[in-house]
Order: sequence, then C-alpha cells, then structure tokens
Amino acid sequence: MLLKLIIGLVVILSGAELFTNGVEWLGKKLKLSQSAVGSILAAVGTALPESMVPVVAIFFGAGEAGQHIGVGAILGAPFMLVTLGLALVGLGAIVYNKRRESGTIVVVNRAQLQRDMSFFLLFYSLAVVASFLPIWGKYIIALALVAGYGWYAWQTIQGECEEIGHCPPLYLARKSPDPKLWLVVTQVAVALALIIAGAHSFVGGVEQLAARIGLSPLLVALILAPVATELPEKFNSIIWMRKSKDILAAGNMTGAMVFQSSLLPAFGLVFTPWKLEGIGLTSALLAIAAGVVVWLFNNRRPGRLPGQLMTALALFYAVFGYLAIRSV
Repeated sequence: MLLKLIIGLVVILSGAELFTNGVEWLGKKLKLSQSAVGSILAAVGTALPESMVPVVAIFFGAGEAGQHIGVGAILGAPFMLVTLGLALVGLGAIVYNKRRESGTIVVVNRAQLQRDMSFFLLFYSLAVVASFLPIWGKYIIALALVAGYGWYAWQTIQGECEEIGHCPPLYLARKSPDPKLWLVVTQVAVALALIIAGAHSFVGGVEQLAARIGLSPLLVALILAPVATELPEKFNSIIWMRKSKDILAAGNMTGAMVFQSSLLPAFGLVFTPWKLEGIGLTSALLAIAAGVVVWLFNNRRPGRLPGQLMTALALFYAVFGYLAIRSV
C-alpha cells in the first residue's frame, strides 16, 4: 500500500518535470502565448488522470456507489485546484522569494486570470444550479457547458501574445538549441503516460488506505482521490514558480479549473442523476466562494496577487475538511 503511494508519487514528479519542459517547447513551436500554453495545453494535458476517475467510476463502478464516486470526483477536482492548488502557487512564491524578481508576489496576466476565473465561476455555478432542474434542463446546461468551453479555448488562444521566451534544453535533445517537433511531441506524450501511470498507482494506494481506515466512497472521491489525481497540476506549477514563470504556473491551475468545471460536469449531467446535496453541495459552494475571492482581488490589484493571500485559500479546504469529518 505505502509502496504504491511512494512509487506513484515519484513517477508523477518525474512526469511533471518532463511535461513542463516539453510543453514549453511545444508552445514555442506552435507560436502560442504563455497564457495559451498554461491554460490550454498544460491544464488539459495534466487534467487527464483525474478526468478518467469519474468516467471509469460511472461506467464501470458498482452501481450507485460508482455514481457517488464519479460525482464526488467531478466536484472534488476543481475544489482542490481553487483551494489547495492556488494555495501551493502562493506557497511557491513565498518559498522561492529570494530567487524571484517579484519576491512573494505572484505576477500573472490580469486578463488571462480574470477570464479564467470568470468562466470558472460561471460554469461551476451553472453546474450547481443544474442539480435542481428537471432532466431536460440538465441536458440544456450540459450542452451550454461544452459549447462554453469551446468558446473559452478560442478566446484564450486568440488573446494576449506574451511569448514563451527562453526554454531550457529539451530532455530528449539536450544538445540541440532547436529540437525537432517530433521529439518535443514524443517527450510530452511520454510525460503524460508517466503522469497517468503514476496517478493510477497513487490512487490505488490511496483507495487501499481509505478502505483500511474505513472511509466511505463519497469521502474518498471528494477528498483523497482528488488530492492524488491533482498532483500533476500542483507539481507542474511549483516547478514553474521556482523558475519565476508565474503566468504558466497560475494558468496551469486556472485553466484546469475551467476544464473541470465545464466538460466534466457536463458528463455528470448526462450520465448521472446529478443531485447535489450535503457535503457534495458544500464543497461546490466553498469552491465558488474561493473563486470569488481571487476574482475580486485580481480586479482590485490587477496582475499582482500576494503569495500570502493565495496560500490563505487553503482555509476554504480546511473548513471543508472539518465539515466532512463531522458528517461521517
């Protein structure tokens, strides 16, 4: 059990390092901006492991328990990102402040962050409202969420054009100042395979641990499974914070939040009863509240978020943890 956890963690870390290096080169080759690389390529790529959890649980799980796990995983992923995920970005700024020009301030693309947070708050709020609608209303919102994500991706790619800048040598071509595109794509694919394999091992260890200590499937889905499967985004962003690439680090988190508050809830709306209540509804409301804090502060102090403020977002998760324990 512990061996699976350790092996999974090591593999995820290795894959995250390969991925951040490869995706920067891929963005440079495709002439994409830092915003597009962070919010689209990195966010969607590293969201794949946790995206598979609800799909597998709903289609191949054990009846009602599988649906509970699927819905819990859908709700838990964006909640983890907006609380613990963004908190770790802020923590990265604090820990590496002496080697960073901006110190403890996380310098982001104001328009990108405002766009990501606005779409996240809109999509996730619609997903929550859909819980109280009849089946035809759920289908309409599911369609709107899918179309909305397509519009978001287009707006992000067409947005600001801050260049990637200098990229460290590609791991698969360390001596080449301009590696071939096929080598870049190969490294990104290998990194994603490592991340998915590592996340699978880690989740397996977490589930075994949960079974041993007697936690319910819903709590595993809401708490333990998202912590494990969100590790790719967290580690990628910490690596970028160490390198003072704040736009990529924050965009990786907020872009994943948009992806997981639109396409995954749309999947849940179509393939599950999608009735949010109790601790599940609480997690969704806390996620929205944390997102509002970030949106308001970025609107007040555009593009400059104190690491201390972002780290404090972990308090929303602490409140949820307390309420979850009380609900057992």
